[in-house]
Amino acid sequence: MGIFGRKRRTEEKSTGRHAAPEVDETADVDDEVDEIAAELSNAPDGPFDIADAREDEVPRIDLGSVKVPVPDGSQVQVEMDPQAGGVRAVHVVTEHGQVTVSAYAAPKSGGLWREVSNELTEQLRADGAKVNIGVGEWGMEISAIVGDVALRFVGVDGPRWMLRGVIAGPQSLAPMAPGVLREIVKGTIVDRGDAPMPVRTPLTITLPDAVAEHIAAQQAQQ
Repeated sequence: MGIFGRKRRTEEKSTGRHAAPEVDETADVDDEVDEIAAELSNAPDGPFDIADAREDEVPRIDLGSVKVPVPDGSQVQVEMDPQAGGVRAVHVVTEHGQVTVSAYAAPKSGGLWREVSNELTEQLRADGAKVNIGVGEWGMEISAIVGDVALRFVGVDGPRWMLRGVIAGPQSLAPMAPGVLREIVKGTIVDRGDAPMPVRTPLTITLPDAVAEHIAAQQAQQ
């Protein structure tokens, strides 16, 4: 519930970006990911830790632990958790698919995305998905086909946090979806806080007051 939209600007910017090179699944995946990643010489410009975030005019929704860009023409959808009584996830619904960005506590040494991506790949295959591995700006990317839905996952290891992004949409829109996902992840700001947390703990999502009040009013009418 809780869908909030942004009007599209008259002039559209291209969302297409370079495709992630696919990895030969018959080879040692970790070794090949490292080899291809080393060839990507341009350091990614974002996502940002709150301490390093620069001022810009990018419209973002402030979710406390993450501040996520909301592209022109997209909507924000809030998924509530009825049992816990809180927010389960916040999705940015674009014309190329639904994007979900989540942040987690991670070790100072980094490397959590490598572990998580390997586990995610195994789980998707166990569930019968068709999975391909690629390498993008931040390392391993996962693409999967589940029924009629195309998924793309990316992950970024930051200072004591890991950011995971996924876009889900129809297969017909899959060619443009990774570029949309990467742009949203690239513009995200992560505010982990200083409190100690177990590794993999999801960072808390808090809604802006106006959004929380809107959802509360919707719930009261039901």
